[in-house]
Amino acid sequence: MRIRRGVFLLICTVSTLLCGCARPQQPAASSPPPAAAAAPQVEANLGQLMRGILFPNSNVIFAAQSEDPTKIKQAPDPSLSPNPLSGTYGGWEAVQNSALALAESANLLTIPGRRCANGRPVPVENADWGKFVQGLRDAGMKAYKAAESKNQDQMLDAADTMTTACSNCHDKYREKPGGVADRCM
Repeated sequence: MRIRRGVFLLICTVSTLLCGCARPQQPAASSPPPAAAAAPQVEANLGQLMRGILFPNSNVIFAAQSEDPTKIKQAPDPSLSPNPLSGTYGGWEAVQNSALALAESANLLTIPGRRCANGRPVPVENADWGKFVQGLRDAGMKAYKAAESKNQDQMLDAADTMTTACSNCHDKYREKPGGVADRCM
């Protein structure tokens, strides 16, 4: 009995599959285990963090409450502009980005090991610190939503929320009779 080559191969393949005699599969290359997340590192003291991230980004929010970001002229070379509102990602996008930077910076305020400008530890263990940090996060997200809406009345309200969030923490930890030496107490 002559079996065509194609039919023979088909029969062999089916019988191999049914009886489990197929060539052993090579084990799949195992993917490397996921890398452990790097532990957050503290590089700046609290004053540097405030001056480098929170202060400039909150100023963008405060500017947008009184000046329409769409009317701010782009800098002659936007990629070199130190002002986010006149830079490459200017206008309402700059306001959105600054609002998100403020919300995200709340995470930086909770990293253990950060020091105040006077060398004292940031009071991350204090219950009110967590509440103040959450207030900043909430204010940042409120400003983001207001910037998305491109509504200056909403920005005015968001800027007020931002002012309150900043003041709550500053009144407790920054504005001290002894100045910098007494902060974070």
